[in-house]
Amino acid sequence: MDPTLLGFIGIAVLVVLLALGVHIGVALGLVGIMGTAMIVGFDGSVSSAVDSIYHKIASFELITIPLFILMGYLASGGGISKNVFISLNHWVGGTKGGLGISTVASCTAFGTVCGSSLVTASVFGSICAPQMRKLGYNKRIAYGICSAGGMIGMLIPPSILMVVYGVLAGESIGKLLIAGVTPGLLLMLLFSLTIVFIAKHRPNMIRHQKTSEKVSWGVKFKSLLKIWQIWFVAIVIFGGIFGGIFNPTEAAAVASVDLILLLLATRFRECLQLFKEAFWQTASTSCMIFLVMGGAAVFSHFLVLSGITEKLASFIIGLELSKLGLVWILVIFYGILGCFLDSISMLSITIPILNPIINAAGIDPIWYAVVVIMSIEAGLITPPVGLNVYGAFAVAEEDVKLEDIFAGVLPFLIMSWVSIAILIFFPPLSTFLPTFMLGK
Repeated sequence: MDPTLLGFIGIAVLVVLLALGVHIGVALGLVGIMGTAMIVGFDGSVSSAVDSIYHKIASFELITIPLFILMGYLASGGGISKNVFISLNHWVGGTKGGLGISTVASCTAFGTVCGSSLVTASVFGSICAPQMRKLGYNKRIAYGICSAGGMIGMLIPPSILMVVYGVLAGESIGKLLIAGVTPGLLLMLLFSLTIVFIAKHRPNMIRHQKTSEKVSWGVKFKSLLKIWQIWFVAIVIFGGIFGGIFNPTEAAAVASVDLILLLLATRFRECLQLFKEAFWQTASTSCMIFLVMGGAAVFSHFLVLSGITEKLASFIIGLELSKLGLVWILVIFYGILGCFLDSISMLSITIPILNPIINAAGIDPIWYAVVVIMSIEAGLITPPVGLNVYGAFAVAEEDVKLEDIFAGVLPFLIMSWVSIAILIFFPPLSTFLPTFMLGK
């Protein structure tokens, strides 16, 4: 059988397996092994699969993933998330829609110690949404804010998705992490403006314009000191990578150890149970990610052997699309894909196919990576999958339905696509910070 035809059949079989509910990592590995076996034989297929998985999973950079995940679980279980919300609410709680803005700002700040959108959405869905409802927020908008705010956690370093992208695409993880800072702040600004707009024009959604008593400047500044753990870890990660002191893996290790020591110093009696749960959840989540990446490595090898990636790249380049036209097509493609797959799966499946096209078209890889991550993040609040929505729903109050959260997140989904358009038309927003880095 023609290898290229076999490649297309393999992709079709993968889609069928996913539709049947087979785990993405298992489906990728199975299709990759069987497809490769039909080209080079079963013995060669098994041997190449072992080599592909080992060389992908044994990557030194991948140590960053469990360390970033551990930081997120330690921070959420250690009470840091709640302190962040209280502190930032002192600063913006008195404005229109202040409590919602505080939640978005807290998600951004919490993103400096947590690289998972799902964890961020779940944590603040349990902390902030009930408080917003008590102060007059409609249940839809309250949980919609928490679901959307979780997106920012995957842009502000540390970001698990940036690490996965860097490993799969062979790009500088340090540059990708730093490149996510400005888009993350942009998204925070747009979400905050959306909340102000809703508070002003839809009082039935946010009935109370002001959500906190007037707070003195002294109390405001003291509240910032109470979240010194956030500032410390942020300086270690951002400052260390940006200043060339640490590479991303070293920064993750130093920040994780620092966070453990800080928790031991401040919450010693609770640490045994906290560490037990955090390490168990970290192991479970990391294994899932590595299974997907291992399967993707096998599937990618199969696609290379079939020649489908090279021919597809030649076909798309032959269409003579402009760089912006090509990026827009791929962004829309990711937006559609996000309705059905989670972020790690999307990257694992698409990078082996699409990145050769991007490289051949001469598109800035850092700019493109940030745009792709933003598009994938939009998928996290897009029905019917919308993992952030499910994360918030898992901790929601009993009277909240899944469709309520999807309805509440719609304005923020629109603004997330506005932010993607801004990044596409103004590439320096995502590329200027990495140009000043002292390290790689």
